[in-house]
Amino acid sequence: MLHPNQFEVNEAWLALKLNDAPIQIEREGSFNCIGLMDAASCFILGTAFVPAAESELSPLEAQRLLKAAWAHTNAFPTTLFVPAGQFETTLPAEARRQGISIIPVQQSHLVVFVGEARQSFREHFVDGGASNDA
Repeated sequence: MLHPNQFEVNEAWLALKLNDAPIQIEREGSFNCIGLMDAASCFILGTAFVPAAESELSPLEAQRLLKAAWAHTNAFPTTLFVPAGQFETTLPAEARRQGISIIPVQQSHLVVFVGEARQSFREHFVDGGASNDA
């Protein structure tokens, strides 16, 4: 099991789906929110909303997400952890182009990160922080 105290800030990032269930936006449809998190600080470095029907970020979305994360740190990590079976193509390909090593891990190894991140997401975007009627 991974834990934040195993890492230095900006040593490793994690790719996470932040929502428990797809977010319904009235005119646009259902979306999932994908985030990049620093493994040591648990700071969300960037997010992307991806149509729920899509299992992957588009190449442009992957580039934008990594660029948004880089803007917080002015550097890329050495490692990106991705949940096994998720984000298998475009995000890893773009991360590799930036010199980042990809390590797939079982979702159960990300529990400490996912739980707090999802709770925060719910508090800010689902339970009244933002309207789903946009």
